[in-house]
Amino acid sequence: MTRPIRAGVIGLGVGEQHVKTYARLPGVEVVAVCDVDPAKLADVAGRYEIERRETDWRRVTEAADIDVVSICSYDDGHAEQAISAFRNGKHAMVEKPICLTRAESEALLRAQQDSGKRVSSNLILRREPRFAELRERIRAGELGEVFHIEGDYLHDILWKITRGWRGRMPFYSVVFGGGIHLIDLMRWLLGDEIREVAAFGNRISAAGSPYRYDDCIVAILKFMRGTTGKTLSAYGPQRTKFHALNVYGTKGSFVNDRPNGKWFVGDRDEDETRIETPYPGARKGDLIPEFVEAIRADREPEVGARDVFRTMDVCLAIENALQTNRNVTVEYLI
Repeated sequence: MTRPIRAGVIGLGVGEQHVKTYARLPGVEVVAVCDVDPAKLADVAGRYEIERRETDWRRVTEAADIDVVSICSYDDGHAEQAISAFRNGKHAMVEKPICLTRAESEALLRAQQDSGKRVSSNLILRREPRFAELRERIRAGELGEVFHIEGDYLHDILWKITRGWRGRMPFYSVVFGGGIHLIDLMRWLLGDEIREVAAFGNRISAAGSPYRYDDCIVAILKFMRGTTGKTLSAYGPQRTKFHALNVYGTKGSFVNDRPNGKWFVGDRDEDETRIETPYPGARKGDLIPEFVEAIRADREPEVGARDVFRTMDVCLAIENALQTNRNVTVEYLI
């Protein structure tokens, strides 16, 4: 593609970061933005000097002069809007989660595959410098064989489900909204897929509020090559936002911490090394430039359809295990 890529953004909460990122990329034009809140729409569009301002998302997904759509709306609109984008010949960057049900996921995958257009999702922990370095060390064999991994999403944002729009949706899962980041990160670090899950949860932090679902969910994972894992998604911890990550191998162990990570090769004090590679260090829009380059080159993006849908498949399996109180084998769509 030699002409400028024309982008539209739906939802201007986190979507403003998409607008900001597109706007600074050479050869990309943000031609339209959309939000259901007229005040927010006017504010963001005004600051970025965008003339087309829509309150109906269809005027973005169906517009003939738009090449790529960022979908940053409320979670229960993601699947329908992305399907519309694909059916109208557009690439789509979809904020997580891409859908809320298995049926939505199947319909979305069909639409994307039929369109021949690219899909990505903002699974941003791949852009954390410390985690990228860890992946290279794992691939180099410095940890030996990884036998266990733990990735936890810990964020004191209970208000988002007790008072915000998430709590007003017919269904919401803290795994879909938060834990999904660590699930993708663990898959990416190990280069392995999750075969089976079990899950437990509680609603202790949100007790007494209108929120109807578990605000704390823990899942046990079994990877294809035998590695065991655990992931915790919690919206009520009294602490700073943190992506807890522990990786245990036959030659060494990694523990994420702030401000520094830790690398262990034994149980003595002198076996511990401090890791000063930055964390946190990623920004919300950091995956967009690579996605744009993939569109230009007509290739699969770094976070492409396989990763987007397989990470979602694991999340859906965890929610299934939670609701049925049984172990669930992950069924992969792609």
